[in-house]
Amino acid sequence: MKRRSTIGAGLAAAVLAASTSLAGAAEKDLVVGVSDALTGPAAVYGVPQARAVELAAEEVNAAGGIRLGEDTYKITVLSYDDKANPTEASNSVRKLIDRDGARFLLGFCCSGATGAVASFIQNEDAVMLVGNAAERSITTRGIDNLVRTRPPADYTGAAAGTFVASKGHKRVAVIGALETSFYAMYVDAFEREFVKGGGEIVTREAFGLKDRDMSPQLTKIRALEPDALLVVGYVEPAAFVYRQSVELGLDVPRYGFTSGSEEQFLRVASSEQMEGVWDLRPTELTLQSTGETGRAYHENFTARFGVQPSPSSPYAYDQLYALRDAILKAGTVEDAAAVAKALRELPVPKEAVMQYIPIDGRMFDGNGQAYTTNGAFQWQDGAWVFVQELPSVAEDYSRFLSSIDG
Repeated sequence: MKRRSTIGAGLAAAVLAASTSLAGAAEKDLVVGVSDALTGPAAVYGVPQARAVELAAEEVNAAGGIRLGEDTYKITVLSYDDKANPTEASNSVRKLIDRDGARFLLGFCCSGATGAVASFIQNEDAVMLVGNAAERSITTRGIDNLVRTRPPADYTGAAAGTFVASKGHKRVAVIGALETSFYAMYVDAFEREFVKGGGEIVTREAFGLKDRDMSPQLTKIRALEPDALLVVGYVEPAAFVYRQSVELGLDVPRYGFTSGSEEQFLRVASSEQMEGVWDLRPTELTLQSTGETGRAYHENFTARFGVQPSPSSPYAYDQLYALRDAILKAGTVEDAAAVAKALRELPVPKEAVMQYIPIDGRMFDGNGQAYTTNGAFQWQDGAWVFVQELPSVAEDYSRFLSSIDG
């Protein structure tokens, strides 16, 4: 009994000493806001992004949170549905900033909604990290408190045009969401490089994001006898194009700029109808094109949410880790301007899934823009397979971006 008493007294003294040493420490809550398309056609991009932020936050919290001096911050993620609508996005961000006190805003899958928020975010005590939205002008406005993890659409479109020309095609028909500026921008850059290779665009046929019957456009395209098809748009309408092109006997190679997981395409088209389709996009997540961090992300995301992550979802996952590193570098969660400045000075986080091309050793260039490699992916036997990297000169494009007056 005496021995137990001695041990108990020693334990009590140790607990008292630990309590005294931690008296000045505190665990605090850090609110991170997500504005993204959680319903509607764009939810195929927005929901995976929101989940990616949630997963990264859980990982950071499980690893002990963000330690600044004697304080430890655990992340709470608040997500609002902006429906890929500019007004809804503006309202969501206003609620996050004004009501919820969020200084750090993540997500942003779609360009129209993102552009609306970008138009006023410079005047806010906040930092905006943009994910999948690909409109070039988002990072040409000189907004110091905004960065983007995905490269602009035309950065990839130019590489795609060179690739398709190298395949020997001369007559390409385009069908897509051409009223959406970043898709049109991709096609313009594609055409510029494709023409250099001796090809021509024989027609540009448009569809709406909610359209599902593409047979009129595809019938017109078939009559023009192209030797390839280029499809640009959200996953679901693109999948209808791929399905209906087979049903109409349009037997030409098909190239796309869509992104999207196998599960998302197979909700509309069969694997046989998808066979051979190319997707020419930034080198996003597929198990064949990623490293150890990407494979771990895929496994953890699937286990956490019961579905596979979309290829573009890591843009948002990487946002959270970049934000963590910037907060640590700035040494504050209160000074948003200091965190924004630190973001522009960061190397690529070691946890990043996407294959970023650093500019002067930094994840983001002077415009706040990050760059990945571009890749050619092909649907083979029910899965997207990484085939090869596309030509991408990030430094040249960064200089071009800097020359544009937003």
